[in-house]
Amino acid sequence: MDGEERTDDYDSPWKDAITRYLPEFMAFYFPDADAEIDWNRSHRFLDQELAQVVRDAELGKRSVDRLVEVATHTSGTRWVYVHLEVQGQHDAGFAERLFVYNYRLFDRYRRPIATLAVLADERPHWKPERYGYELFGCRHYLEFPAVKLLDYQDRLEPLLADPNPFALVTAAHLLTRQTRHDPQGRYAAKWRLARLLYQRDWDRQRIIDLFAVIDWLLRLPQELEERLWGAVMELEKEKNMPYVTSVERIGLRRGLEQGRKEGLQEGSRIGRQEGEAIVLLRQIELKFGPPDAAVRKRVQSADAETLLRWSERILTAASLDELFA
Repeated sequence: MDGEERTDDYDSPWKDAITRYLPEFMAFYFPDADAEIDWNRSHRFLDQELAQVVRDAELGKRSVDRLVEVATHTSGTRWVYVHLEVQGQHDAGFAERLFVYNYRLFDRYRRPIATLAVLADERPHWKPERYGYELFGCRHYLEFPAVKLLDYQDRLEPLLADPNPFALVTAAHLLTRQTRHDPQGRYAAKWRLARLLYQRDWDRQRIIDLFAVIDWLLRLPQELEERLWGAVMELEKEKNMPYVTSVERIGLRRGLEQGRKEGLQEGSRIGRQEGEAIVLLRQIELKFGPPDAAVRKRVQSADAETLLRWSERILTAASLDELFA
């Protein structure tokens, strides 16, 4: 990933995107599996169940894991499980870990388990696809499809033209790598991706969700981030698309400063916490409409840590219930 190692929050953007757009994720990275899944039937994520398997396995911190129950096109209703993993860095024990998760999941559910991996690391020749052993004529192996994002590095333009949202996510990943030591080049790449988002015939929430991923990947110095914020706001005005984008990270900081100024003007009664509440209420109004009295009271009575957590979560939250969960 980017030189600004952010392993602690690596889960968030990928996990949110997979949760919201699982069919598109499967269609882009694993088309053979996608063709066998009946997307007309509902699918169900099993986070708690997977968390239990991970704890039992005691194999250390994982990257991005998702377990989802899906239906296939076979006659009758056949439910199977898909274990997805996005691995952000080289890990010598990666294949063994998937092997262990796979047999533990099978032991738990007694149903077929498909293990699929996306490798977002920096090593071009690292591509684990199997793990197992043989002993006394007994063979026990797991072979799993693995997609390497670096394999797309010569296909940047086709990725940018592809309507699948994960083509854009893959392009953002590659551009992050290409512009690691080039702030101006990164600004140009991020601005190009932002314009593409607004050119697509996508709904408001999809644009917000994908901007969150792009913003997380393509971090900019503060000055260039400010410049991008202004450009995006102008673009929204031109297109009459007043969306709340992930660059509200900058808007939050600006709002806090404004809140402090208002605090000085109105007296010591209003301080930093009140400024944070003002900004969050403005974010809520832009994204979900004017907040009612109950929402205003909840925000205004929250402590600073809670306000910060909500201000970060609003970038990807699809509703007020999800924001305050």
